[in-house]
Amino acid sequence: MLMHELLFILLLFSNVLESMLLRNSGKVTAGGGKESSGSTTPLIPERMLLCHCYHHCPEDSTNNTCRTDGYCFTMVEEEEGGSPVLTSGCLGLVGSEFQCRDTGNARLRRILECCTDQDFCNRDLHPTLPPLKRPDQDSRIHHIALFSSMGVCFILLVFVIYFYRRYQRQGMRARYSMGLEQDESFIPAGESLKDLIEQSQSSGSGSGLPLLVQRTIAKQIQMVKQIGKGRYGEVWMGRWRGERVAVKVFFTTEEASWFRETEIYQTVLMRHENILGFIAADIKGTGSWTQLYLITDYHENGSLYDYLKSTTLDSKALLRLAYSAVSGLCHLHTEIFGTQGKPAIAHRDLKSKNILVKKNGTCCIADLGLAVKFISLNSCHFQSYIMADMYSFGLILWEMARRCVSGGIVEEYQLPYHDLVPTDPSYEDMREVVCVKRQRPSFPNRWSSDECLRQMGKLMTECWAHNPASRLTALRVKKTLAKMSESQDIKL
Repeated sequence: MLMHELLFILLLFSNVLESMLLRNSGKVTAGGGKESSGSTTPLIPERMLLCHCYHHCPEDSTNNTCRTDGYCFTMVEEEEGGSPVLTSGCLGLVGSEFQCRDTGNARLRRILECCTDQDFCNRDLHPTLPPLKRPDQDSRIHHIALFSSMGVCFILLVFVIYFYRRYQRQGMRARYSMGLEQDESFIPAGESLKDLIEQSQSSGSGSGLPLLVQRTIAKQIQMVKQIGKGRYGEVWMGRWRGERVAVKVFFTTEEASWFRETEIYQTVLMRHENILGFIAADIKGTGSWTQLYLITDYHENGSLYDYLKSTTLDSKALLRLAYSAVSGLCHLHTEIFGTQGKPAIAHRDLKSKNILVKKNGTCCIADLGLAVKFISLNSCHFQSYIMADMYSFGLILWEMARRCVSGGIVEEYQLPYHDLVPTDPSYEDMREVVCVKRQRPSFPNRWSSDECLRQMGKLMTECWAHNPASRLTALRVKKTLAKMSESQDIKL
């Protein structure tokens, strides 16, 4: 019994000794193997994985091959400002789970991939570094996001404005499209248009006839003959209870122009003797066709353009035409303050074809399809339109003055710049002459020997000055023409 116990103790001691010798005979390498510290034969664990090694080979490796009880790996890394370096080798089992998830740090870009499926499996691993972000990439992304947001907001704003204007037009269409059969407005016999308009003015509305009266008038008008045609549609001479009226029939594609002109004419306090008298507006039609009517006073002399082509003037007629035309323009441009005030209005299409001549030799301004109110515009833009109107009025004065007889001489009618641009000039043709070369219509020599024409020449020069801020206002021109008339004892 004692012998058996002694043998057991000796065997246990020999096992402990062997374990101690193994632990001290070599050290674990980075590849997980052991290297000898005196023995020529390394001790190899039972399960070892062979890996390809490069730039990471332990001392006991041969032919770029290392052994490990853990993983084979391949890694690509790049220091800041350096070139990518490829490394492969062995990882010991202890801690390899965390090492295989390593992705480097802020100064070191690194991608590491591991495998254990077979010997030399890391030869098939090809880790790739992600693209390097440029320093300005984030800021560019922010800029793109900012501009995209601004673009979306702008598009939404355009849609809101578009649908608001469409809603306004549909509201006006609805007002003018009420069934007359259900709510007919009766106009007593013997009532003239002048009577109706005076009654509406005295009632205090200041914005034209009641809508049902307008619709009744429009329904009762008889179309007589076409007297004109333009980009917007046609103009007809019609009759209402024997009185002649002008009917502007808009193309269906010009509904926006009809809406704008109708809205401008019905502005509070808009009515003036030198602005074409508005009578009514109406929409006629069925589901298949629509006609947009604008009914105004009729003036048999037609436009100032037509009148000047066929008529010569004396000083009195010239001053009468010029003063009445600028009076209408002055009323348009002037803002009237009060409970029922009137906004300033810019015409934006002022020319002799858009001014009509009355039977008494005075003018009235027409065609307000491009006019804009001050309340709907930026003040800087609006002032530019006002100054553009004054430039245009200077050209109209030139057209009038050429047809004024002095010393038995008069020039034939011509459009401004007739001698400087082609017959049908393009926008670029006009821009080159007017804005780039700063040319203006020339004055006949005879103007210098006629006091009225000489002063008119000075007036128009100050209206069409190249610098818009230097141009005269309509009120200033009106006062100057009044003084000229007074000096020549001409009653306007």
